[in-house]
Amino acid sequence: MDNLITLVNKIQRACTALGDHGEESALPTLWDSLPAIAVVGGQSSGKSSVLESVVGKDFLPRGSGIVTRRPLVLQLHKIDEGREYAEFMHLPRKRFTDFAAVRKEISDETDRETGRSKAISSVPIHLSIFSPNVVNLTLVDLPGITKVAVEGQPESIVQDIENMVRAFIEKPNCIILAISPANQDLATSDAIKICREVDPKGDRTFGVLTKIDLMDQGTDAVDILEGRSYKLQYPWIGVVNRSQADINKSVDMIAARRREREYFANSPEYRHLSNRMGSEYLGKVLSKHLETVIKSRIPGLQSLINKTIAELEGELTRLGKPVATDAGGKLYTTMEICRSFDQIFKEHLDGIRPGGDKIYGVFDNQLPSALKRLQFDKHLSMDNIRKLITEADGYQPHLIAPEQGYRRLIESCLVTIRGPAEAAVDAIHSILKEMALKSISETMELKQYPTLRVEVGNAAVESLDRMRDESRKATLQLVDMECSYLTVDFFRKLPHDVEKGGNPTHSVFDRYNDAYLRRIASTVLSYVNMVCASLRNTIPKSVVYCQVREAKRSLLDHFFTELGKKEMKQLSSLLDEDPAVMQRRTNLAKRLELYRSAQAEIDAVAWAK
Repeated sequence: MDNLITLVNKIQRACTALGDHGEESALPTLWDSLPAIAVVGGQSSGKSSVLESVVGKDFLPRGSGIVTRRPLVLQLHKIDEGREYAEFMHLPRKRFTDFAAVRKEISDETDRETGRSKAISSVPIHLSIFSPNVVNLTLVDLPGITKVAVEGQPESIVQDIENMVRAFIEKPNCIILAISPANQDLATSDAIKICREVDPKGDRTFGVLTKIDLMDQGTDAVDILEGRSYKLQYPWIGVVNRSQADINKSVDMIAARRREREYFANSPEYRHLSNRMGSEYLGKVLSKHLETVIKSRIPGLQSLINKTIAELEGELTRLGKPVATDAGGKLYTTMEICRSFDQIFKEHLDGIRPGGDKIYGVFDNQLPSALKRLQFDKHLSMDNIRKLITEADGYQPHLIAPEQGYRRLIESCLVTIRGPAEAAVDAIHSILKEMALKSISETMELKQYPTLRVEVGNAAVESLDRMRDESRKATLQLVDMECSYLTVDFFRKLPHDVEKGGNPTHSVFDRYNDAYLRRIASTVLSYVNMVCASLRNTIPKSVVYCQVREAKRSLLDHFFTELGKKEMKQLSSLLDEDPAVMQRRTNLAKRLELYRSAQAEIDAVAWAK
């Protein structure tokens, strides 16, 4: 069972070392989940004397006013033999065998945290005492409740102390050791008053009655000790501390314990209660109770630790890795983040993520629809055909077929295909740009670094713009190629088709009648439709080759080239993470370290069983 108290001692020390003091914060707290005994009492209630009696050593600062200004986590370790010694967590390699030096170090460490202003702090001091005269026990000594601020203290000190004490003892895992002097009315006890508020049923409260030997003659504390005056779940325990004269004479604590036992054994009023009175009995009761409480809390504590570890790891993953400090590390980090973005972009194109189907939609729907909507009829009206053929003939009418007229009519129709071709290029550009911006938002690492996010976005858009320009040039060249050289085989069939107007014996006048012009329109339209059908297949190939394939292959190549030229300062500016995020990551890492340490300690105890 002693392993359980040692376990909690280790976890408490880890909590303090890693900044978990049980205060309100944005981080999960393990401190609040650990069973602990908090010592509560008003000034001059004998609180310090009770603690020293349990330890068997003079080690606490004394004086007027508020002496305890920081929580003191007092961990007692029973050793079989050897010299008594003390260790502070903030001085891990130093052993104190002189307990007067321990007292001084408590005062000095308090001043280091609070200054000499006599203010208070909730950051605890950890003190471990190793002695054959103690039981395994952990106590948290809280500042004494006061009613008046002394000189040098802020007026708020009274409320500040009460708030600190209340924050400790209102937690359900806190066992309260309420110290009340027997020579004052229990109804006015500061400890009992605040305990009633946070533990009205007395389920977590142990009552300790001090200064029984200083009660007025003819009075006793039997009604309180037997639970008739104020009933608690656990029996009241009376103690007799050293008098001020004994303290001044440095009376040995072991001798004081013997005198305490003799007092209760020889007093007629308390003789029947003597077997459950005194500071030694108090230490044993608290140690046994603390062990029982810890044992009952272990399963819930394990569950809480496992759950919190998963939550902390999840948030750290979302926040990403910390920034490297050297130029090489920064460059590597930047490249890795960019590769993550590039991979996500490729996944959109390849259909692993949504969006790539929109590209096919342009080729399968938008481009064919645009080609169908081209109004070739305007170019092939009777008047326009007659006009173009006549102009093409010049001063000599054509002899067999109006070749130049055909060329001009076909060119005037094919030129209009440039519009749908350019529209397809622009549509793919818009889709790729949208995909790039979406990929940026889906790259978790880029959320850490706003400047890098903007730079990568700009670089991607600039690359896509260059690819669009190349694609437009190549795609329009396809259309221009069709205009510059007509497919001869198509027209070689025409002269042999007498029925369709290819007979050269028509008179010049017949050649300009509507029937002849309609045959020309039909021929031109058939050729243009053939070209449209061909371009419907070749335009997507050009666009995919120049835009989609290039974007997939080299979207950030130019950015990478420029990145390699950047100095340390420029790389640092790219990785300008929000300071709040950096601090959050540091805090989470510390808290995760605490929970993993606690998990390992609990597992070790569980396996030892």
